[in-house]
Amino acid sequence: MKITLRCILCSLFLLAALPLFAQPNAKAVQSVADRVALQNALFEEYFENALREFPERATSAGDYRYNDRLSDYSLEAVERHHQSDVDYIHRLKAIPTDGFADQDAVSHDLLLRVLRMRLEDYELHEYLMPINQQNGVHTGLADLPNSVPLDSVKHYEDYIARLHQIPRVLWQATGVLREGMRQNLMPVRFLLEKLPGQCEGIIKADPFLRPTKKYPASISPEDQQRLTRQITAAVNDEVLPAYKQFAAFLRDEYAPHGRTTLAITSLPDGQRRYRNNIYGRTTTHMEPEEIHQLGLREVARIQTEMTAIATKLGYPDLAAFRAALKNNAKYKPTSSEQILDDFRRYIAQMEPKLPQLFGRLPGAPVTVEAIPEFQSAAATHYVTGTPDGSRPGRVVVATSHFEERTLVDDEAIAYHEGVPGHHLQLSIAQKLSGLPRFRQRGLFFSAYSEGWALYAEELGKEVGFYQDPVSDYGRLASELFRAVRLVVDTGIHAKGWTRDQVVEYMRQSGAVDEPTIQSETDRYIAWPAQALSYKLGQLKIRELRRRAEKELGPRFDIKAFHDKILDGGALPLDMLDARINQWIAEQKTAVQKTKG
Repeated sequence: MKITLRCILCSLFLLAALPLFAQPNAKAVQSVADRVALQNALFEEYFENALREFPERATSAGDYRYNDRLSDYSLEAVERHHQSDVDYIHRLKAIPTDGFADQDAVSHDLLLRVLRMRLEDYELHEYLMPINQQNGVHTGLADLPNSVPLDSVKHYEDYIARLHQIPRVLWQATGVLREGMRQNLMPVRFLLEKLPGQCEGIIKADPFLRPTKKYPASISPEDQQRLTRQITAAVNDEVLPAYKQFAAFLRDEYAPHGRTTLAITSLPDGQRRYRNNIYGRTTTHMEPEEIHQLGLREVARIQTEMTAIATKLGYPDLAAFRAALKNNAKYKPTSSEQILDDFRRYIAQMEPKLPQLFGRLPGAPVTVEAIPEFQSAAATHYVTGTPDGSRPGRVVVATSHFEERTLVDDEAIAYHEGVPGHHLQLSIAQKLSGLPRFRQRGLFFSAYSEGWALYAEELGKEVGFYQDPVSDYGRLASELFRAVRLVVDTGIHAKGWTRDQVVEYMRQSGAVDEPTIQSETDRYIAWPAQALSYKLGQLKIRELRRRAEKELGPRFDIKAFHDKILDGGALPLDMLDARINQWIAEQKTAVQKTKG
Protein backbone atom coordinates (compact mmCIF):
# COMPACT_ATOMS: atom_id res chain seq x y z
CA MET A 1 0.00 0.00 0.00
CA LYS A 2 1.37 3.41 -0.98
CA ILE A 3 1.46 5.91 1.90
CA THR A 4 1.34 9.54 0.78
CA LEU A 5 2.35 12.64 2.68
CA ARG A 6 -1.33 13.66 2.71
CA CYS A 7 -2.27 10.37 4.41
CA ILE A 8 0.43 10.86 7.02
CA LEU A 9 -0.73 14.42 7.68
CA CYS A 10 -4.36 13.32 7.96
CA SER A 11 -3.37 10.63 10.46
CA LEU A 12 -1.43 13.15 12.49
CA PHE A 13 -4.45 15.45 12.60
CA LEU A 14 -6.67 12.60 13.78
CA LEU A 15 -4.19 11.68 16.49
CA ALA A 16 -3.94 15.31 17.53
CA ALA A 17 -7.71 15.44 17.89
CA LEU A 18 -7.95 12.30 20.06
CA PRO A 19 -7.08 13.96 23.39
CA LEU A 20 -10.05 16.28 22.88
CA PHE A 21 -12.37 13.33 23.50
CA ALA A 22 -10.93 12.89 26.98
CA GLN A 23 -13.80 14.56 28.85
CA PRO A 24 -16.23 13.31 31.47
CA ASN A 25 -19.00 11.05 30.20
CA ALA A 26 -21.77 13.62 29.77
CA LYS A 27 -24.48 10.97 30.13
CA ALA A 28 -23.07 10.10 33.54
CA VAL A 29 -23.29 13.74 34.61
CA GLN A 30 -26.80 13.77 36.01
CA SER A 31 -27.53 17.31 37.13
CA VAL A 32 -28.58 20.02 34.74
CA ALA A 33 -26.06 22.39 36.29
CA ASP A 34 -23.19 19.99 35.67
CA ARG A 35 -24.20 19.40 32.07
CA VAL A 36 -24.60 23.13 31.42
CA ALA A 37 -21.16 23.72 32.95
CA LEU A 38 -19.69 21.00 30.74
CA GLN A 39 -21.31 22.54 27.68
CA ASN A 40 -20.14 26.04 28.57
CA ALA A 41 -16.60 24.75 28.99
CA LEU A 42 -16.81 23.23 25.51
CA PHE A 43 -18.13 26.51 24.10
CA GLU A 44 -15.26 28.40 25.67
CA GLU A 45 -12.71 25.91 24.36
CA TYR A 46 -14.26 26.16 20.89
CA PHE A 47 -14.10 29.95 20.92
CA GLU A 48 -10.54 30.07 22.25
CA ASN A 49 -9.43 27.56 19.65
CA ALA A 50 -10.96 29.72 16.91
CA LEU A 51 -9.05 32.76 18.17
CA ARG A 52 -5.76 30.82 18.08
CA GLU A 53 -6.42 29.32 14.67
CA PHE A 54 -7.67 32.59 13.15
CA PRO A 55 -5.62 35.40 14.76
CA GLU A 56 -7.19 38.06 12.56
CA ARG A 57 -10.54 37.17 14.13
CA ALA A 58 -9.05 37.67 17.59
CA THR A 59 -7.71 41.08 16.58
CA SER A 60 -11.10 42.08 15.20
CA ALA A 61 -12.66 41.16 18.56
CA GLY A 62 -10.16 43.33 20.44
CA ASP A 63 -8.13 40.36 21.70
CA TYR A 64 -4.48 41.13 20.91
CA ARG A 65 -2.79 37.97 22.23
CA TYR A 66 -2.13 36.70 18.70
CA ASN A 67 -1.51 40.04 17.07
CA ASP A 68 1.83 38.97 15.63
CA ARG A 69 0.36 36.05 13.67
CA LEU A 70 -1.60 35.44 10.50
CA SER A 71 -3.82 32.42 9.93
CA ASP A 72 -2.61 29.22 8.34
CA TYR A 73 -4.21 29.07 4.87
CA SER A 74 -2.78 25.70 3.86
CA LEU A 75 -4.63 22.57 2.83
CA GLU A 76 -3.26 20.94 5.97
CA ALA A 77 -4.91 23.65 8.06
CA VAL A 78 -8.20 23.04 6.26
CA GLU A 79 -7.96 19.38 7.20
CA ARG A 80 -7.08 20.24 10.80
CA HIS A 81 -10.09 22.54 11.09
CA HIS A 82 -12.32 19.84 9.64
CA GLN A 83 -11.16 17.24 12.13
CA SER A 84 -11.73 19.75 14.91
CA ASP A 85 -15.30 20.32 13.67
CA VAL A 86 -15.94 16.56 13.68
CA ASP A 87 -14.60 16.32 17.22
CA TYR A 88 -16.74 19.18 18.52
CA ILE A 89 -19.85 17.62 16.99
CA HIS A 90 -19.21 14.32 18.76
CA ARG A 91 -18.57 16.02 22.09
CA LEU A 92 -21.56 18.34 21.84
CA LYS A 93 -23.96 15.56 20.85
CA ALA A 94 -22.80 13.61 23.91
CA ILE A 95 -24.26 16.27 26.22
CA PRO A 96 -27.99 15.67 26.88
CA THR A 97 -30.00 18.91 26.96
CA ASP A 98 -32.96 17.66 29.00
CA GLY A 99 -33.98 20.36 31.44
CA PHE A 100 -31.77 23.04 29.89
CA ALA A 101 -32.90 26.66 30.04
CA ASP A 102 -33.96 28.11 26.72
CA GLN A 103 -30.73 29.95 25.90
CA ASP A 104 -28.57 26.96 26.84
CA ALA A 105 -30.60 24.69 24.56
CA VAL A 106 -30.47 27.27 21.75
CA SER A 107 -26.69 27.57 22.09
CA HIS A 108 -26.37 23.78 21.89
CA ASP A 109 -28.50 23.49 18.77
CA LEU A 110 -26.91 26.56 17.21
CA LEU A 111 -23.34 25.33 17.42
CA LEU A 112 -24.36 21.90 16.17
CA ARG A 113 -25.99 23.50 13.16
CA VAL A 114 -22.97 25.68 12.41
CA LEU A 115 -20.62 22.70 12.59
CA ARG A 116 -22.84 20.55 10.38
CA MET A 117 -23.04 23.34 7.80
CA ARG A 118 -19.25 23.48 7.77
CA LEU A 119 -19.07 19.72 7.25
CA GLU A 120 -21.33 20.03 4.22
CA ASP A 121 -19.12 22.80 2.82
CA TYR A 122 -16.09 20.60 3.42
CA GLU A 123 -17.64 17.61 1.64
CA LEU A 124 -18.32 19.84 -1.37
CA HIS A 125 -14.72 21.18 -1.22
CA GLU A 126 -15.96 24.76 -1.09
CA TYR A 127 -12.60 25.69 0.46
CA LEU A 128 -10.95 25.11 -2.92
CA MET A 129 -12.60 28.24 -4.37
CA PRO A 130 -11.70 30.87 -1.74
CA ILE A 131 -11.07 33.83 -4.00
CA ASN A 132 -13.05 36.03 -6.37
CA GLN A 133 -13.21 39.64 -7.51
CA GLN A 134 -15.35 40.52 -4.48
CA ASN A 135 -12.99 39.35 -1.80
CA GLY A 136 -10.08 37.08 -1.15
CA VAL A 137 -6.82 36.74 0.67
CA HIS A 138 -5.17 39.39 -1.53
CA THR A 139 -7.63 42.17 -0.68
CA GLY A 140 -8.04 40.98 2.90
CA LEU A 141 -4.31 41.35 3.56
CA ALA A 142 -4.32 44.79 1.93
CA ASP A 143 -6.78 45.94 4.61
CA LEU A 144 -4.36 44.92 7.36
CA PRO A 145 -3.26 48.50 8.20
CA ASN A 146 -6.91 49.42 8.84
CA SER A 147 -7.75 46.36 10.91
CA VAL A 148 -4.98 46.25 13.53
CA PRO A 149 -4.25 48.51 16.50
CA LEU A 150 -1.34 50.87 15.90
CA ASP A 151 -1.11 52.71 19.20
CA SER A 152 2.14 51.42 20.71
CA VAL A 153 5.60 50.17 19.78
CA LYS A 154 4.48 46.61 20.57
CA HIS A 155 1.54 46.84 18.21
CA TYR A 156 3.76 48.22 15.44
CA GLU A 157 6.13 45.31 16.00
CA ASP A 158 3.20 42.92 15.80
CA TYR A 159 2.23 44.54 12.50
CA ILE A 160 5.77 44.05 11.19
CA ALA A 161 5.64 40.39 12.25
CA ARG A 162 2.47 39.98 10.22
CA LEU A 163 4.05 41.67 7.20
CA HIS A 164 6.81 39.04 7.28
CA GLN A 165 4.13 36.31 7.09
CA ILE A 166 2.30 37.66 4.03
CA PRO A 167 4.52 35.75 1.55
CA ARG A 168 3.77 32.52 3.43
CA VAL A 169 0.02 33.21 3.34
CA LEU A 170 -0.01 33.96 -0.38
CA TRP A 171 2.04 30.83 -1.07
CA GLN A 172 -0.37 28.71 0.98
CA ALA A 173 -3.32 30.25 -0.87
CA THR A 174 -1.59 29.37 -4.13
CA GLY A 175 -1.42 25.73 -3.01
CA VAL A 176 -5.14 25.68 -2.26
CA LEU A 177 -5.97 27.20 -5.65
CA ARG A 178 -3.77 24.68 -7.43
CA GLU A 179 -5.65 21.86 -5.73
CA GLY A 180 -8.89 23.44 -6.91
CA MET A 181 -7.52 23.43 -10.46
CA ARG A 182 -6.63 19.76 -10.09
CA GLN A 183 -10.17 18.92 -8.99
CA ASN A 184 -11.80 21.14 -11.65
CA LEU A 185 -13.41 23.31 -9.00
CA MET A 186 -12.91 26.70 -10.60
CA PRO A 187 -14.62 30.09 -10.51
CA VAL A 188 -15.64 31.79 -13.75
CA ARG A 189 -12.70 32.69 -15.98
CA PHE A 190 -13.57 36.27 -16.96
CA LEU A 191 -13.94 37.14 -13.25
CA LEU A 192 -10.63 35.51 -12.37
CA GLU A 193 -8.99 37.64 -15.04
CA LYS A 194 -9.78 40.68 -12.88
CA LEU A 195 -7.68 39.42 -9.96
CA PRO A 196 -4.16 40.12 -11.28
CA GLY A 197 -5.19 43.72 -11.86
CA GLN A 198 -6.41 43.93 -8.27
CA CYS A 199 -3.02 42.69 -7.05
CA GLU A 200 -1.26 45.21 -9.26
CA GLY A 201 -3.51 47.94 -7.86
CA ILE A 202 -2.52 46.93 -4.35
CA ILE A 203 1.16 47.05 -5.32
CA LYS A 204 0.69 50.51 -6.79
CA ALA A 205 -1.29 51.86 -3.84
CA ASP A 206 1.05 50.16 -1.34
CA PRO A 207 -1.32 50.43 1.64
CA PHE A 208 1.15 48.55 3.83
CA LEU A 209 3.28 51.69 4.28
CA ARG A 210 0.33 53.69 5.60
CA PRO A 211 1.24 53.10 9.28
CA THR A 212 4.54 54.96 8.73
CA LYS A 213 2.78 58.18 7.69
CA LYS A 214 1.55 59.08 11.16
CA TYR A 215 2.67 57.73 14.53
CA PRO A 216 1.08 58.21 17.95
CA ALA A 217 2.83 60.92 19.97
CA SER A 218 3.70 58.32 22.61
CA ILE A 219 6.20 56.64 20.24
CA SER A 220 9.62 58.28 20.39
CA PRO A 221 11.30 59.70 17.26
CA GLU A 222 14.00 57.03 17.52
CA ASP A 223 11.44 54.23 17.58
CA GLN A 224 9.53 55.85 14.74
CA GLN A 225 12.66 55.84 12.56
CA ARG A 226 13.43 52.22 13.45
CA LEU A 227 9.87 51.04 12.81
CA THR A 228 9.72 52.92 9.50
CA ARG A 229 12.92 51.22 8.34
CA GLN A 230 11.62 47.78 9.33
CA ILE A 231 8.20 48.27 7.75
CA THR A 232 9.68 49.66 4.54
CA ALA A 233 12.17 46.79 4.27
CA ALA A 234 9.48 44.16 4.92
CA VAL A 235 7.14 45.71 2.36
CA ASN A 236 9.73 46.24 -0.38
CA ASP A 237 11.72 43.04 0.11
CA GLU A 238 8.95 40.58 1.01
CA VAL A 239 5.36 41.78 0.68
CA LEU A 240 5.37 43.43 -2.75
CA PRO A 241 7.48 40.68 -4.39
CA ALA A 242 5.04 38.11 -2.97
CA TYR A 243 2.12 40.05 -4.44
CA LYS A 244 3.86 40.19 -7.82
CA GLN A 245 4.40 36.45 -7.72
CA PHE A 246 0.77 35.85 -6.71
CA ALA A 247 -0.46 38.13 -9.51
CA ALA A 248 1.67 36.22 -12.02
CA PHE A 249 0.25 32.90 -10.79
CA LEU A 250 -3.31 34.19 -11.08
CA ARG A 251 -2.72 35.64 -14.55
CA ASP A 252 -0.63 32.90 -16.14
CA GLU A 253 -1.69 29.71 -14.38
CA TYR A 254 -4.99 30.05 -12.52
CA ALA A 255 -7.31 32.31 -14.51
CA PRO A 256 -6.79 30.47 -17.84
CA HIS A 257 -8.36 27.38 -16.25
CA GLY A 258 -11.46 29.20 -15.01
CA ARG A 259 -14.78 27.73 -16.01
CA THR A 260 -16.68 29.30 -18.89
CA THR A 261 -20.21 28.47 -17.69
CA LEU A 262 -21.68 30.98 -15.25
CA ALA A 263 -23.92 28.70 -13.20
CA ILE A 264 -22.51 27.06 -10.08
CA THR A 265 -24.62 24.07 -11.07
CA SER A 266 -22.13 23.39 -13.87
CA LEU A 267 -19.60 22.20 -11.27
CA PRO A 268 -19.54 18.67 -9.82
CA ASP A 269 -22.55 18.08 -7.54
CA GLY A 270 -23.90 21.31 -8.97
CA GLN A 271 -27.53 21.07 -7.86
CA ARG A 272 -26.52 20.02 -4.36
CA ARG A 273 -23.92 22.76 -4.32
CA TYR A 274 -26.41 25.53 -5.15
CA ARG A 275 -28.96 24.24 -2.64
CA ASN A 276 -26.23 24.11 -0.02
CA ASN A 277 -25.34 27.70 -0.87
CA ILE A 278 -28.99 28.71 -0.51
CA TYR A 279 -29.25 27.04 2.89
CA GLY A 280 -25.92 28.43 4.07
CA ARG A 281 -26.79 32.00 3.06
CA THR A 282 -30.53 32.07 3.85
CA THR A 283 -30.92 29.32 6.50
CA THR A 284 -33.99 28.18 4.57
CA HIS A 285 -34.66 25.14 2.41
CA MET A 286 -36.54 27.12 -0.23
CA GLU A 287 -36.26 25.80 -3.76
CA PRO A 288 -34.67 28.02 -6.45
CA GLU A 289 -37.94 28.26 -8.41
CA GLU A 290 -39.85 29.26 -5.27
CA ILE A 291 -37.33 32.03 -4.63
CA HIS A 292 -37.46 33.16 -8.27
CA GLN A 293 -41.24 33.50 -8.22
CA LEU A 294 -41.16 35.32 -4.87
CA GLY A 295 -38.68 37.75 -6.40
CA LEU A 296 -40.96 38.46 -9.34
CA ARG A 297 -43.88 39.16 -6.99
CA GLU A 298 -41.80 41.46 -4.81
CA VAL A 299 -40.50 43.36 -7.83
CA ALA A 300 -44.07 43.97 -9.01
CA ARG A 301 -45.25 45.05 -5.53
CA ILE A 302 -42.39 47.51 -4.98
CA GLN A 303 -42.69 49.01 -8.46
CA THR A 304 -46.36 49.69 -7.74
CA GLU A 305 -45.36 51.69 -4.63
CA MET A 306 -42.74 53.56 -6.65
CA THR A 307 -45.30 54.40 -9.30
CA ALA A 308 -47.54 55.87 -6.62
CA ILE A 309 -44.76 58.31 -5.67
CA ALA A 310 -44.19 59.21 -9.31
CA THR A 311 -47.84 59.97 -10.02
CA LYS A 312 -48.19 61.90 -6.75
CA LEU A 313 -45.35 64.15 -7.96
CA GLY A 314 -47.17 64.77 -11.23
CA TYR A 315 -45.43 62.33 -13.58
CA PRO A 316 -47.52 60.22 -15.95
CA ASP A 317 -45.70 57.00 -15.09
CA LEU A 318 -42.65 55.53 -13.37
CA ALA A 319 -40.52 55.67 -16.52
CA ALA A 320 -41.02 59.43 -16.86
CA PHE A 321 -40.14 59.97 -13.21
CA ARG A 322 -36.97 57.91 -13.55
CA ALA A 323 -35.92 59.79 -16.64
CA ALA A 324 -36.37 63.11 -14.81
CA LEU A 325 -34.30 61.87 -11.87
CA LYS A 326 -31.55 60.65 -14.16
CA ASN A 327 -31.21 64.11 -15.68
CA ASN A 328 -31.57 66.04 -12.41
CA ALA A 329 -28.18 67.43 -11.38
CA LYS A 330 -29.34 67.61 -7.75
CA TYR A 331 -29.03 63.83 -7.47
CA LYS A 332 -25.76 63.43 -9.36
CA PRO A 333 -22.62 63.41 -7.18
CA THR A 334 -19.93 65.87 -8.18
CA SER A 335 -17.21 64.04 -6.25
CA SER A 336 -16.50 60.90 -4.26
CA GLU A 337 -16.37 63.01 -1.12
CA GLN A 338 -19.95 64.18 -1.66
CA ILE A 339 -21.13 60.57 -1.47
CA LEU A 340 -19.18 60.05 1.76
CA ASP A 341 -20.58 63.26 3.24
CA ASP A 342 -24.09 62.07 2.42
CA PHE A 343 -23.52 58.85 4.38
CA ARG A 344 -22.03 60.73 7.34
CA ARG A 345 -24.96 63.15 7.43
CA TYR A 346 -27.64 60.47 7.37
CA ILE A 347 -25.95 58.34 10.04
CA ALA A 348 -25.53 61.43 12.23
CA GLN A 349 -29.21 62.38 11.95
CA MET A 350 -30.35 58.86 12.80
CA GLU A 351 -28.24 58.37 15.92
CA PRO A 352 -30.27 60.64 18.26
CA LYS A 353 -33.50 58.98 17.07
CA LEU A 354 -32.46 55.45 18.07
CA PRO A 355 -33.98 55.60 21.60
CA GLN A 356 -37.41 55.83 19.96
CA LEU A 357 -36.88 52.40 18.42
CA PHE A 358 -34.54 50.50 20.74
CA GLY A 359 -33.94 49.87 24.40
CA ARG A 360 -30.45 48.57 23.65
CA LEU A 361 -28.15 51.04 21.93
CA PRO A 362 -24.73 50.67 20.29
CA GLY A 363 -21.95 52.11 22.43
CA ALA A 364 -19.26 51.95 19.77
CA PRO A 365 -18.51 54.75 17.27
CA VAL A 366 -18.79 54.36 13.50
CA THR A 367 -16.81 56.01 10.70
CA VAL A 368 -17.32 56.37 6.94
CA GLU A 369 -14.60 55.85 4.32
CA ALA A 370 -14.25 55.11 0.61
CA ILE A 371 -13.48 51.68 -0.83
CA PRO A 372 -9.87 51.76 -2.11
CA GLU A 373 -9.46 51.92 -5.87
CA PHE A 374 -7.78 48.51 -6.02
CA GLN A 375 -10.92 47.00 -4.46
CA SER A 376 -13.42 48.94 -6.57
CA ALA A 377 -15.27 45.75 -7.56
CA ALA A 378 -16.51 45.45 -3.98
CA ALA A 379 -19.89 46.80 -2.90
CA THR A 380 -20.53 49.22 -0.05
CA HIS A 381 -20.13 47.25 3.17
CA TYR A 382 -19.59 47.37 6.92
CA VAL A 383 -16.51 46.28 8.90
CA THR A 384 -17.02 45.53 12.60
CA GLY A 385 -15.06 47.47 15.20
CA THR A 386 -13.84 46.26 18.59
CA PRO A 387 -16.29 45.73 21.47
CA ASP A 388 -14.63 48.46 23.55
CA GLY A 389 -14.93 51.02 20.74
CA SER A 390 -11.17 51.62 20.56
CA ARG A 391 -11.38 50.75 16.87
CA PRO A 392 -14.68 52.02 15.45
CA GLY A 393 -16.98 50.19 13.10
CA ARG A 394 -16.39 51.25 9.48
CA VAL A 395 -18.93 51.91 6.75
CA VAL A 396 -16.87 51.45 3.57
CA VAL A 397 -18.58 53.09 0.60
CA ALA A 398 -18.34 52.46 -3.16
CA THR A 399 -17.44 55.81 -4.78
CA SER A 400 -15.53 54.84 -7.94
CA HIS A 401 -16.89 56.35 -11.18
CA PHE A 402 -18.83 58.79 -8.99
CA GLU A 403 -20.06 60.72 -12.03
CA GLU A 404 -22.14 57.68 -13.09
CA ARG A 405 -23.64 57.16 -9.64
CA THR A 406 -26.70 58.62 -7.95
CA LEU A 407 -27.40 60.12 -4.53
CA VAL A 408 -31.02 58.98 -4.55
CA ASP A 409 -30.59 55.89 -2.34
CA ASP A 410 -27.80 57.17 -0.08
CA GLU A 411 -30.15 57.69 2.87
CA ALA A 412 -31.40 54.10 2.79
CA ILE A 413 -27.95 52.58 2.37
CA ALA A 414 -26.51 54.74 5.18
CA TYR A 415 -29.16 53.34 7.54
CA HIS A 416 -28.48 49.82 6.19
CA GLU A 417 -24.74 49.85 6.76
CA GLY A 418 -24.60 52.18 9.76
CA VAL A 419 -27.50 52.69 12.16
CA PRO A 420 -29.97 51.20 12.73
CA GLY A 421 -28.51 48.50 10.45
CA HIS A 422 -25.25 46.59 10.62
CA HIS A 423 -23.37 48.82 13.03
CA LEU A 424 -26.15 48.79 15.61
CA GLN A 425 -26.83 45.06 15.30
CA LEU A 426 -23.22 43.93 15.44
CA SER A 427 -22.21 46.39 18.14
CA ILE A 428 -25.03 45.16 20.34
CA ALA A 429 -24.15 41.51 19.66
CA GLN A 430 -20.58 42.08 20.83
CA LYS A 431 -21.77 43.19 24.27
CA LEU A 432 -24.58 40.75 24.97
CA SER A 433 -24.30 39.25 28.42
CA GLY A 434 -25.32 35.77 29.44
CA LEU A 435 -24.42 34.23 26.08
CA PRO A 436 -21.35 32.13 25.22
CA ARG A 437 -18.72 34.16 23.42
CA PHE A 438 -19.15 32.28 20.15
CA ARG A 439 -22.64 33.80 19.95
CA GLN A 440 -21.42 37.30 20.74
CA ARG A 441 -18.54 37.50 18.27
CA GLY A 442 -18.20 34.23 16.43
CA LEU A 443 -21.38 33.88 14.37
CA PHE A 444 -22.65 35.39 11.15
CA PHE A 445 -25.85 34.32 9.44
CA SER A 446 -26.30 36.37 6.30
CA ALA A 447 -30.10 36.11 6.26
CA TYR A 448 -30.30 37.43 9.81
CA SER A 449 -27.71 40.21 9.51
CA GLU A 450 -28.52 41.35 5.98
CA GLY A 451 -32.22 40.85 6.55
CA TRP A 452 -32.02 43.06 9.63
CA ALA A 453 -30.08 45.74 7.75
CA LEU A 454 -32.64 45.83 4.92
CA TYR A 455 -35.49 45.93 7.45
CA ALA A 456 -33.65 48.77 9.22
CA GLU A 457 -33.72 50.95 6.09
CA GLU A 458 -37.47 51.47 6.49
CA LEU A 459 -37.18 52.40 10.17
CA GLY A 460 -36.17 55.89 9.09
CA LYS A 461 -39.83 56.47 8.14
CA GLU A 462 -40.92 55.65 11.69
CA VAL A 463 -38.83 58.47 13.16
CA GLY A 464 -39.81 61.09 10.58
CA PHE A 465 -37.14 60.76 7.91
CA TYR A 466 -37.44 60.27 4.13
CA GLN A 467 -39.25 63.60 4.02
CA ASP A 468 -38.06 64.14 0.45
CA PRO A 469 -40.27 61.90 -1.76
CA VAL A 470 -37.22 61.26 -3.93
CA SER A 471 -35.34 59.89 -0.93
CA ASP A 472 -38.32 57.68 -0.12
CA TYR A 473 -38.26 56.55 -3.72
CA GLY A 474 -34.57 55.78 -3.13
CA ARG A 475 -35.54 53.60 -0.16
CA LEU A 476 -37.93 51.68 -2.40
CA ALA A 477 -35.23 51.46 -5.07
CA SER A 478 -32.92 49.91 -2.48
CA GLU A 479 -35.59 47.37 -1.57
CA LEU A 480 -36.33 46.74 -5.24
CA PHE A 481 -32.64 46.07 -5.79
CA ARG A 482 -32.80 43.27 -3.20
CA ALA A 483 -35.95 41.84 -4.77
CA VAL A 484 -34.29 41.86 -8.19
CA ARG A 485 -31.52 39.76 -6.69
CA LEU A 486 -33.95 36.92 -5.98
CA VAL A 487 -34.77 36.85 -9.67
CA VAL A 488 -31.29 37.16 -11.16
CA ASP A 489 -29.37 34.94 -8.73
CA THR A 490 -31.73 32.05 -9.36
CA GLY A 491 -31.81 33.07 -13.02
CA ILE A 492 -28.05 32.57 -13.28
CA HIS A 493 -27.61 29.46 -11.18
CA ALA A 494 -30.89 27.58 -11.71
CA LYS A 495 -32.14 28.79 -15.10
CA GLY A 496 -28.95 29.31 -17.06
CA TRP A 497 -29.27 33.05 -17.67
CA THR A 498 -26.42 34.75 -19.49
CA ARG A 499 -24.63 37.80 -18.13
CA ASP A 500 -26.37 39.96 -20.74
CA GLN A 501 -29.77 38.70 -19.58
CA VAL A 502 -28.97 39.66 -16.00
CA VAL A 503 -27.72 43.12 -16.98
CA GLU A 504 -30.77 43.78 -19.14
CA TYR A 505 -33.20 42.67 -16.42
CA MET A 506 -31.47 44.89 -13.87
CA ARG A 507 -31.51 47.87 -16.26
CA GLN A 508 -35.21 47.42 -16.90
CA SER A 509 -35.90 47.28 -13.17
CA GLY A 510 -34.43 50.76 -12.76
CA ALA A 511 -33.25 49.85 -9.27
CA VAL A 512 -29.60 50.92 -9.45
CA ASP A 513 -27.08 52.87 -11.51
CA GLU A 514 -24.90 51.41 -14.27
CA PRO A 515 -21.67 50.90 -12.26
CA THR A 516 -23.66 49.01 -9.64
CA ILE A 517 -25.38 46.88 -12.28
CA GLN A 518 -22.04 45.81 -13.71
CA SER A 519 -20.31 45.05 -10.41
CA GLU A 520 -23.37 43.40 -8.85
CA THR A 521 -23.95 41.13 -11.84
CA ASP A 522 -20.42 39.82 -11.43
CA ARG A 523 -20.98 39.48 -7.70
CA TYR A 524 -23.97 37.17 -8.17
CA ILE A 525 -21.99 35.03 -10.58
CA ALA A 526 -19.08 34.73 -8.18
CA TRP A 527 -21.02 34.40 -4.92
CA PRO A 528 -24.04 32.15 -5.48
CA ALA A 529 -27.04 32.67 -3.18
CA GLN A 530 -25.42 35.29 -0.92
CA ALA A 531 -27.55 38.04 -2.44
CA LEU A 532 -30.72 36.06 -1.66
CA SER A 533 -30.24 36.55 2.06
CA TYR A 534 -31.21 40.24 2.21
CA LYS A 535 -34.79 40.01 0.99
CA LEU A 536 -35.57 36.65 2.56
CA GLY A 537 -34.29 37.85 5.92
CA GLN A 538 -36.16 41.14 5.69
CA LEU A 539 -39.42 39.41 4.77
CA LYS A 540 -39.07 37.08 7.76
CA ILE A 541 -38.52 39.97 10.20
CA ARG A 542 -41.48 41.84 8.71
CA GLU A 543 -43.59 38.69 9.08
CA LEU A 544 -42.55 38.33 12.72
CA ARG A 545 -43.41 41.96 13.43
CA ARG A 546 -46.86 41.64 11.85
CA ARG A 547 -47.45 38.49 13.88
CA ALA A 548 -46.42 40.19 17.12
CA GLU A 549 -48.54 43.29 16.36
CA LYS A 550 -51.57 41.11 15.62
CA GLU A 551 -51.16 38.85 18.65
CA LEU A 552 -50.31 41.60 21.16
CA GLY A 553 -52.47 44.39 19.78
CA PRO A 554 -52.11 47.61 21.81
CA ARG A 555 -49.60 45.87 24.09
CA PHE A 556 -47.10 45.62 21.24
CA ASP A 557 -43.95 47.58 22.09
CA ILE A 558 -41.69 48.32 19.13
CA LYS A 559 -38.62 48.81 21.32
CA ALA A 560 -39.19 45.50 23.11
CA PHE A 561 -39.72 43.73 19.78
CA HIS A 562 -36.50 45.11 18.29
CA ASP A 563 -34.55 44.27 21.42
CA LYS A 564 -35.84 40.69 21.27
CA ILE A 565 -34.76 40.38 17.65
CA LEU A 566 -31.28 41.60 18.57
CA ASP A 567 -30.55 40.30 22.07
CA GLY A 568 -30.16 36.67 21.05
CA GLY A 569 -27.34 37.42 18.64
CA ALA A 570 -27.31 36.14 15.07
CA LEU A 571 -29.72 33.24 14.50
CA PRO A 572 -30.99 31.12 11.61
CA LEU A 573 -34.40 32.33 10.50
CA ASP A 574 -36.31 29.33 11.87
CA MET A 575 -34.69 29.76 15.29
CA LEU A 576 -35.48 33.49 15.19
CA ASP A 577 -39.10 32.59 14.39
CA ALA A 578 -39.26 30.26 17.39
CA ARG A 579 -37.69 32.92 19.62
CA ILE A 580 -40.27 35.55 18.71
CA ASN A 581 -43.13 33.07 19.10
CA GLN A 582 -41.91 32.32 22.61
CA TRP A 583 -41.62 36.04 23.38
CA ILE A 584 -45.18 36.66 22.17
CA ALA A 585 -46.43 33.83 24.40
CA GLU A 586 -44.53 35.27 27.38
CA GLN A 587 -46.03 38.71 26.79
CA LYS A 588 -49.53 37.24 26.74
CA THR A 589 -48.89 35.26 29.91
CA ALA A 590 -47.59 38.35 31.68
CA VAL A 591 -50.76 40.26 30.78
CA GLN A 592 -52.99 37.42 31.99
CA LYS A 593 -51.14 37.29 35.31
CA THR A 594 -51.57 41.03 35.69
CA LYS A 595 -55.30 40.73 35.07
CA GLY A 596 -55.56 37.76 37.40
